[in-house]
Amino acid sequence: MERGGYVYILTNKHHNVLYTGVSSRLRSRVWDHKNKVNPKSFTARYNVNKLVYYEFHLTILEAISREKQIKAGSRKKKLDLINQFNPEWRDLFDEAED
Repeated sequence: MERGGYVYILTNKHHNVLYTGVSSRLRSRVWDHKNKVNPKSFTARYNVNKLVYYEFHLTILEAISREKQIKAGSRKKKLDLINQFNPEWRDLFDEAED
């Protein structure tokens, strides 16, 4: 049985960089970003480690499709998603499931 997947958006402390990703294990994946497990990655280089948006999908394929849709959208659309879901731009890491 497939376990589903998450689409998520991370930002840095100044909120001027956005990163959209997908994972079947949200909390573990964000932990990787926060701890710069891949030091040469985009998120490590730009200190993008604050989880400000996520959504769950029943299958990983649905999550991947949604990730592509979000990535193809404008920055304004991403900002609108975040502002609707998390208007204070709090770090949602502690609320994230795995």
